[in-house]
Amino acid sequence: MTATVGTETVPVSSALGRITAEDIISPVDLPPFERAAMDGYAIRAEDTYSASTSSPVTLRSIGDLQIGEATNLLLGKNETASIVTGAQMPASANAVVMVEYTKKISDDQVEIYTESRPGENISRVGEDVQKGDIVFRRGIKILPPDVGMLTSLGLQQIPVVCKPRIAILSTGNELRHDAHTIGKIADANRPMLISAVKDLGCEPVDMGIVGDDAEAIHDKLLDGIRSADAMLVTAGTSVGPHDIVPKVIDSIGKPGMLVHGVAMRPSMPTGLAAVDGKAVISLPGYPVSAYIAFIEFVRPLIAHLLRTKPLPPPTVKARLSRRIAGILGSRTYIRVKVTFEKTELVAEPIRTSGAGILSSLIHSNGFIIVPEHVEGYEEGELVDVELYRPWETSGN
Repeated sequence: MTATVGTETVPVSSALGRITAEDIISPVDLPPFERAAMDGYAIRAEDTYSASTSSPVTLRSIGDLQIGEATNLLLGKNETASIVTGAQMPASANAVVMVEYTKKISDDQVEIYTESRPGENISRVGEDVQKGDIVFRRGIKILPPDVGMLTSLGLQQIPVVCKPRIAILSTGNELRHDAHTIGKIADANRPMLISAVKDLGCEPVDMGIVGDDAEAIHDKLLDGIRSADAMLVTAGTSVGPHDIVPKVIDSIGKPGMLVHGVAMRPSMPTGLAAVDGKAVISLPGYPVSAYIAFIEFVRPLIAHLLRTKPLPPPTVKARLSRRIAGILGSRTYIRVKVTFEKTELVAEPIRTSGAGILSSLIHSNGFIIVPEHVEGYEEGELVDVELYRPWETSGN
């Protein structure tokens, strides 16, 4: 199994999207002091036990408490102080009466029209987080609210898993960096895969394009394996005369190719290998096949490198608009466009859906996976759809 990557320390301001390398423990209580949860008056609750709209109690106001200011104010019997949300509670106060239930009748006198109970409208020390609490477990991806929490805890930096370096190489005499020369095609796979690994929190290592030359492929693969934590190579994986990548991988190191060909359509020529303890995944040359193989095999690999569990893709139930066929003995991935029609989601299979039809990934937003033992699904059947883009925002 490919070893996981190391760890590093990053500023909290740069932690978004990173994976925690260890449990994050709170060094403080949040809030660190008792504070008002409402605008109103800080009181001793027992001074209001007889208050009502018809018979208010009158308290003497001895101060105004603002947020961001420390206070050493001490309330005595039948005394109060105005307070705003978030301000520190004065000593001996044990409740806040909302301003709606009060009336200021002079500079130093306030009428209270309702009874209060101890603790009412107060945020207690440690109510949010207590000192010593595990706030984030190891292996958690940092999201925007998490950055806010880390900042609230006073943390300046946190330990995270290093971004795995994923080397990406395209092979083929026909490839060019850009389109379009007669007889040549643009290399769509490499920028697509570079974007895909970035999206999963990795650092891509662009190994460029190499022709169908065993020595050149050997040198590029060797460079990629040495400089990265894992290697992706596209094309040259099938059984044609120019499909030499598996043999080249075997020539570099042990154990070499572990799997050459998988029971899924598309992506059948996918190969899985290991060289010197690092994973090498040989992806098909057609972009749709390469992308589906990436979802099935590379995403779990990256999750392993990051020391996390691979998250299941978002899945919805949708009504199938027409019959689809599977291939017995192979897991079949049917591209569909999910839309909302009347009262339910409907899955419309993409009619032009060859492994080289890249637009089928643009006009669809999910896959229906037909298992190896199932011949297909009938029109009107309710099926699971794995989404790879939000169904509300997919293209026309």
